[in-house]
This record gives sequence, C-alpha cells and structure tokens, in this order.
Amino acid sequence: MVTGSLVRRVATTPWNARLRELASQSLFSESLTLYRSMLRSGSSPDAFSYPFTLKSCAALSLPVSGQQLHCHVIRYGCVAEPFVLTALISMYCKCGLVEDARKVFDENTQSHHLSVCYNALISGYTANAKAADAACLFRTMKERGVSVDSVTMLGLVPVCTVPDYVWFGMNLHGQCVRGGMDSELAVVNSFVTMYMRCGSVESGRRLFDQVPVKGLITWNAVISGCAQNGLAYDVLELYEEMKSSGVRPDPVTLVSVLSCCAHLGAQKVGQEVEKVVEANGFASNVFVSNALISMYARCGDLAKARGVFDVMPVRSLVSWTAMIGCYGMHGMAETGIKLFDDMVKCGIRPDGTVFVMVLSTCSHSGLTGKGLELFDAMKREYKLEPGPEHYACVVDLLGRAGRIDEAMVFIESMPIEPDGAVWGALLGACKIHKNVDMAEVAFAKVIEFEPMNIGYYVLMSNIYTDSKNQEGIWRIRVMMRERGFKKEPGYSYVEHKGRVHLFLAGDRSHEQTEEVYRMLDELETSVMEMAGNTECDRCGEVSSSTREHSERLAVAFAILNTSPGTEILVIKNLRVCEDCHVFIKMVSKIVDRRFVVRDASRFHYFEDGLCSCKDYW
Repeated sequence: MVTGSLVRRVATTPWNARLRELASQSLFSESLTLYRSMLRSGSSPDAFSYPFTLKSCAALSLPVSGQQLHCHVIRYGCVAEPFVLTALISMYCKCGLVEDARKVFDENTQSHHLSVCYNALISGYTANAKAADAACLFRTMKERGVSVDSVTMLGLVPVCTVPDYVWFGMNLHGQCVRGGMDSELAVVNSFVTMYMRCGSVESGRRLFDQVPVKGLITWNAVISGCAQNGLAYDVLELYEEMKSSGVRPDPVTLVSVLSCCAHLGAQKVGQEVEKVVEANGFASNVFVSNALISMYARCGDLAKARGVFDVMPVRSLVSWTAMIGCYGMHGMAETGIKLFDDMVKCGIRPDGTVFVMVLSTCSHSGLTGKGLELFDAMKREYKLEPGPEHYACVVDLLGRAGRIDEAMVFIESMPIEPDGAVWGALLGACKIHKNVDMAEVAFAKVIEFEPMNIGYYVLMSNIYTDSKNQEGIWRIRVMMRERGFKKEPGYSYVEHKGRVHLFLAGDRSHEQTEEVYRMLDELETSVMEMAGNTECDRCGEVSSSTREHSERLAVAFAILNTSPGTEILVIKNLRVCEDCHVFIKMVSKIVDRRFVVRDASRFHYFEDGLCSCKDYW
C-alpha cells in the first residue's frame, strides 16, 4: 500500500524538476508562475520546491512574495530542512530584509550548527554593508565550533576591502593558510582583490605571483587592483604578460587597460585594445565603450571619441556624461552644452554628476551666464538638490570671471556648510586674479577642512610668490615642514614610436639630454628674439628653474624627433604654469608643429602663437 506522503512526493517530483530547470535558466517569473500552477493543481509542494521558488523571489527582489512563501514553508512543515533554511536566509538578505534573515537564523536552533546557514547570513551581511555584523557572526561561528570552509571566506573577504578592515582580512588570510584553503583559486583571487583595494599592492602582487596557474579572474584581480591604485605602467606590463600566457582578456580586463591608456596618453596601445574589443564582439558592452570614449578623449583625439559615442547602440547616462565631460576638457563648451540639450531631448533625465560636468565646462570656458542659468535649471526644472560639488562649480564660475566678491557672497548664502572644495575654488580664483587678501581668507578656511591637502599650501605659496610676499612664502613653507609635506614633483611625458618618454623638471637622465637642452636653448633664443611681443618679454623674466620645467623639455624632445606638420601630445601631471603656457604659444609660432598639452585641469591646443583656452583656464 502506498502512503499519502509518498503519493504527494511522486506527484510533486515533475513540478520540482521543472522549477529547477526554470530557475537554472534565470526564468524566475516563469518559475513563480509554475509554483502557483502547482498549488492550483492540488499538488502539495515539499522541501525540494522551495529553494528554487525562494531563489526566484530573491532574484526578482520580491520581498512580499518571499514572505508568503515563508508562510508556505511553515505550513507544509519544511522549515527544518537545511537547504530551505539557507534559501530563506538568502532570500531575505537579497531583498534587503537582513533583520528578517537573522530572525530565521535565530529562531531555528538547527541553523546554529550548520555552516551553510552561517555562510548565507555572513554573505547577506556583507552584501548589505554590515561589516561589523558579519565579523561578529563569524566569531560566533568559531566559538560554537562550526566548521569554516572556503564559502565562509568568500563571504567574509569583501568586508575587508576597505582599509579599516584590512587587519581582519590579514587574519582571515592566515586562517586560510593554516586550514589549507589557500590552495583554492577562488579564495586566493578574493584575497588578491582585498589587498589591492586596501592599497596593499605589494601584498597583492606577492600573492598573485605565488599562484602557479593563473586564470582570467586572477589576472583581472591584479590588473584592476593596479589600475585602481594608479599604477598605469604596471597595468600595461601585466596586460602584455597576460596575453603572452595565453589568457584572453574580457571586458573587465579591457576597461582597466583602457583607463590606464587614458591616464598615460598611450593612444597606440589603446588602439590595439580597440582591435581586441572589435574582434571579440565587446563593442556593445557599454562599460567598454565608455572607457574607449575616455581613452581617446584623454589622448587628445576628440573626433575618435565622438565616433565611438555615435555608434553605441545604447547610450547610458554615464555615456552622455563622459562625452559631455570630454568636450569640457577640450575647451569646447558650446558643443558640450548642445550635447547636454540633445541628451535631454532623447528623454534621459540628467543627474547631479552630469550637472557637475556642464557647470565645470562653462567655468573653464568663461560662459558664466550660461553656467548660472544651468545651475538655476538644476534646482527649478529638474528638482535636483545641489551638493557641495555644484556649489564649488558656481564659486569657480564666478571666481574665474573675476567676480570674486560675488563668489564670496554666494558662499555666505549657501544653505549648506561650504566644504573644502568650495573654499578651494575661491582660492584658485584668487590666484588667477591676484587677490591676496581674499586668498588668505579662503586658505584659512580650506585647511580647516583639508589640512593634509598639499595642493592648497602650494597654491597659497604661489599666490604669495606672484605678489612678492616673502614673509608669506616662508610662513607657508614652515607650515608644510611642520606637517611633513613634500611638494609633488612636476613631470611631463610624450609618446614616441610606442614608447613613453618621461621628463622631470631639470631632468638630465634622458638618453638625448644634450640634444634636448641644445634644442631648448635654441627655442628660448628664438622666442626672445621675437620683437614687439609683451608676452615674449615675460619669457625673459622667468627663473632658470622655470626654463627647465618638464613640459619645456618634453616639447624640445618632441620637436627633435618629429617632422614638420606633426601634432605633438604632451601630458603633464600638474597644471601648466603661466610662463610655460606663454612659452609654448610662442614656440608654436616658430616651428611647424601643433602642440596639444594635457595638464591636470584640461587640454590646451597651441597653434600659430595661440591657445584654444584663450588664456582662460
């Protein structure tokens, strides 16, 4: 005789098989629809039905449906099954109801002895940014003697990807080594990522080097980590090693490599990456396309950047923002603003980030009225609440236009407390317009908010230098010495025949040093001989150290190694100084070259004695 429970199990099995199939194919809505059909047919669900239906609720973020299923779990007596408990905990966590997940865990004492339940809740805490709760639960797990496995570690390590928790991550790493889990590639990859994100690059590289057979995820962990830590040269070297090892890159790899090409101005490498993108069908990946746009724009090829943007099948808000920012960086404010209008016409609602871009674009191009109009539209038309970054843009907008008193009144009228960026924008405007009194007010405020930002001390020192205030210069130097600051050295580089040539201020280490300095002397003599030019007179007043600024050396090297009519891209890590700006303008009138200089602020196009910025930068 067949019992009733066995009959129900036999009747339920085909339903469960189909539920499993739908969930595995990510057909989650269909899975829940099938579950309802099963109930209507008179078949009773069992413990094997719920992991798939609960997974579907989690994937679709349907907490109410998940709670209803929880009631069914209790009604049909399945709540004690370990895999049902785990599915319930995961569902609540993925729906953002972490407290409910904890109740499920606490109310079923069986879960207190099951690794899978701890793992599900730890992962849930991590995913919901509850690092302290995840660490506390892990300690409880250890105290109760519940076995820790690689899944536990994979759930915990993401907690440690912020510097405050790196000590905990190192402790976990030690436990993995002692427990023999360090041989599992997924665990090693997670620790490489952790060290990199915490800035412990040496530890991450050391662990990476110990992996005998490196897969794509391992390479991505170290390449992305180096990119995030600004180690652009390392990224390009690792990318070449990866290709040599036979591992094919994916979009994650290529985004990191392209971002480093953008940073270095390595357009030739970026073009090779674009060929890989096209050959592997990654062109439809919006993240890759955005990275290509940024790479070409930061390498000075705005037309190519726009070409990538125009052929994108789907443009996200990030894509529009990137392209608008490119025009701003290149001093083409009107085109950037038109693109912003086109974006709105396409039905894409602007956010705070894109407004930062257009306001900054207006600021660097002297479109003060248009910038103020956009700031007003941001609040009035789009109901967006301005943040400190938007107020800083308006202060910069007014300040660059010489309306420094208005900028100060604007700061005083702000509905939120002005932060370091706001006061920093005012300080920058004071440097442009040589307003020492207001600069001292802005400097006193900005170092309250950002006392360890060396850039503001250097800026104030330069303001005192321009006004020949020796006492002020020494006061700033004493402050910097007391804080242990060292001024970042200026450097510039140019790419020639696939190789990046780097120059520091006063650099004499380059293999063509003698020729470079000889060319620089010739250029300066020619500039000085240009009669009747007041700017040229200024070139004669600069100090010998200014004559050896890195951008001048890079320009001299580029002229030596290129033919007439060539466009030369020079990238500098700091803002180009006023004297060198004048010098390159004059050189562009003497030699048949077009110079594109990308400094920390923007692009400058020098041609026939003129600059695209019109001296407004």
